[in-house]
Amino acid sequence: MTVPGAMAQLGVLPLAALVSAALLVGVSKTAVSGVGALSVALFAAVVPARESTGALLPLLLVGDVLAVRAYRRHTDWPALLRLLPSVAVGILLGVVFVARTDDAVMRRTIGVLLLTIVLHRLWRRARRRGAEPAAAGGRGPQARAGGGEPRARAGRDPAPTAGAEPASAVRTARAARTARTVRTVLADPQRQLRALLFGLIAGFATMVANAGGPAMSLYLLSAGFGVLGFLGTGAWFFLIVNLFKLPFSIGLGLVTPGALALDGLLAPVVVAGALLGRALVHRVDQALFERLVLVFTALSSLDLLR
Repeated sequence: MTVPGAMAQLGVLPLAALVSAALLVGVSKTAVSGVGALSVALFAAVVPARESTGALLPLLLVGDVLAVRAYRRHTDWPALLRLLPSVAVGILLGVVFVARTDDAVMRRTIGVLLLTIVLHRLWRRARRRGAEPAAAGGRGPQARAGGGEPRARAGRDPAPTAGAEPASAVRTARAARTARTVRTVLADPQRQLRALLFGLIAGFATMVANAGGPAMSLYLLSAGFGVLGFLGTGAWFFLIVNLFKLPFSIGLGLVTPGALALDGLLAPVVVAGALLGRALVHRVDQALFERLVLVFTALSSLDLLR
């Protein structure tokens, strides 16, 4: 893949697809993680599947660095470190798979994985909604109205009231409550098993087609992370994981000089996407955030199945 020749042969639509994919990489790293799966689909639509994974990886690393710089203070390190061993195993399995399969098998395998994850998440949401009426029957009016403390909009603190604590104290209290909730959830043996399975899937999918984002996203959502905790933990996760898999991708011939030259042209678009994501993240509430992750993941999985 030589960039001058490849760029000259690209039509307007394929070139627009690559630029859009690079923009979505930036947005996915600093705002809506689920749209990153569309970058995978767009690259695979323009570049052969095996080459597309190598061409996309350096752009993802650019986005990872920007995301870590933006959200590093919101990382839950215990949760992150608990995931990494199973992810490493998944990556090694992915290396073996990539070495032995062709483009069509790679694309469809990832499509099946992504769609399975979405269906699992929808099933969990349906179960939770079905359990809420029964739980509300034995609790007070607040529980029946929605349960527990009210959800603040993503990235925003509750509106201050007269005599309320300073905003910094409110943020600290919210962070502490979120950390306690996440630790409680992750201490559950069933949740630990889920972390193991999601880690294997994320590691395998990210090695095969840079598609580990949906698995990681849905795991963090199911573990109870808010938007900023989601983004901060995910930022470090993918920076570490993408650096870990880079030598394997080079060894498999997925990262080539031509792909790196193409990435050099698209890297500024990733930066623009990251800035756009920073502007959007405070305007997306938690419920909408979860729905966007599910919708974009489903769309990308269906595209990969074709």
